[in-house]
Amino acid sequence: MTNYDDYRFQSHHILLELDAATTALMMLVSGRQTEGPRWCGAVERHKLAYETWAAFLRPPATDPMPVLDGRATGQYGPFTE
Repeated sequence: MTNYDDYRFQSHHILLELDAATTALMMLVSGRQTEGPRWCGAVERHKLAYETWAAFLRPPATDPMPVLDGRATGQYGPFTE
């Protein structure tokens, strides 16, 4: 499987959860159940699903070279200034 196929599979999995969480919220709103533990749980589920999607779209940018060659982060040489 290629990296693109992995990306598509992970995207699909995350988006299914985000869609399900959004649908659950919409059903509670249409049923006028916008308070209480059920509502709070649905809001938390949606928040986590959205944060997961946002983190997936923007993975942390790291420079692996300082770890590999021992130089300080953001420096060109092996010593800090």
